[in-house]
Amino acid sequence: MTSAHTAPDHHTHAADHHEKAARHHREAASHHEAGDAEAAGHYAHVASGHAANAAHHATEASKLHAEHYGHEEMEDENA
Repeated sequence: MTSAHTAPDHHTHAADHHEKAARHHREAASHHEAGDAEAAGHYAHVASGHAANAAHHATEASKLHAEHYGHEEMEDENA
């Protein structure tokens, strides 16, 4: 079952989370270069959460497109 969001909502949320993940990966790299492994690890962990959220929203958008157009869901190419 999909959420109450529309497909464009999910695409927007996915893009937002990708951008957040990228910012946190850059922050992790900066801390790593400065020799602060603890901060680097923290920012990398936060980035992975945003990446997971982006994947969730992309999957939900795909489901909504499939429902709208009457297609079977596209299989995940990474599965």
